[in-house]
Amino acid sequence: MVITINNKEIEVLEGETLIEVARRAGFRVPSMCYAKEAKHKSSCMVCVVRNSVSGQMIPSCSTYPVEGMRIETDSEEVSRLRALSLELLLSDHRADCEAPCTLVCTQGLNVERMLYLYDAGRYGEARSLLAAVFPLPAVGCDTCKAPCEKACRRGTVDKAVEIRAIIKELAGRVDLPVGDDYHVVDKRDKNVFISRLGRFTMKEKEWLKETTSAPSGCLHCACGGKADCKLRLYATEAGIKRPRYEVSSMLPVKEKIHVKGRMWFEPAKCIRCGLCVYNSENGFTFKNRGFGMQVVIPEESKTNVKEELAGLCPTGALYLVD
Repeated sequence: MVITINNKEIEVLEGETLIEVARRAGFRVPSMCYAKEAKHKSSCMVCVVRNSVSGQMIPSCSTYPVEGMRIETDSEEVSRLRALSLELLLSDHRADCEAPCTLVCTQGLNVERMLYLYDAGRYGEARSLLAAVFPLPAVGCDTCKAPCEKACRRGTVDKAVEIRAIIKELAGRVDLPVGDDYHVVDKRDKNVFISRLGRFTMKEKEWLKETTSAPSGCLHCACGGKADCKLRLYATEAGIKRPRYEVSSMLPVKEKIHVKGRMWFEPAKCIRCGLCVYNSENGFTFKNRGFGMQVVIPEESKTNVKEELAGLCPTGALYLVD
């Protein structure tokens, strides 16, 4: 069988779906709910393509080719519908890509990462991160107006993290060896999409007061799975700056569920694509139906889940910590 994709005739191999044919031919087709050689069901519509013969917009991850199809993968209409699909998914994704404190640091310090290492007792690594930015033991915080503390989300709960005090504490620890694993990172690309979770509800503020136990008091806003987040990647490629729809998810923000080993799950980041459900036996499952549907992991099922499953998650909702 032969079909046409972007005016190029392609021989279809047995059992291939449209997305597989297109990618094999070198055409880039994004997808969120599809992963090669994994069980899936189409739901995200990010992989949508257009059959110009029928005029239909179809999900390429679950549609099999038909003789005579003429497929468009990169037309303006296709791009517009993909962007709409991404914006709808973002309305279900309540999370920060980057911590506000890191975003506003004038020196480019990854403040949240430094606080993460500090809270984990990895003081040498935290000081090494500082050394990549400041000429220790000197730091630039004395003359700084502390935008990091003003932007700190903990400040909307009760009191902002005393970031400058922690930096000075680490800078003064001359007994800690400074490694060369950390390097100054180039200034962030302003075109990269940054998800923001919005405001905390009063109930969430009370919950965060009671449950946050980090020595620094940091809420650790930055996403642990941002490096592999397809939602962020595709939103950036689509040129989305601020989604047109407000976040509608009512799932508790910053709820972090320890699955097993290095694996963690954050329900508020989940877009319910189902990859973790379909590819774990007696592991993750769906709860409720319709708009109230959630992905959950029963306590008794956690041991059935393999860490490799985190690699299928397209949003950073399921991730591994170092």
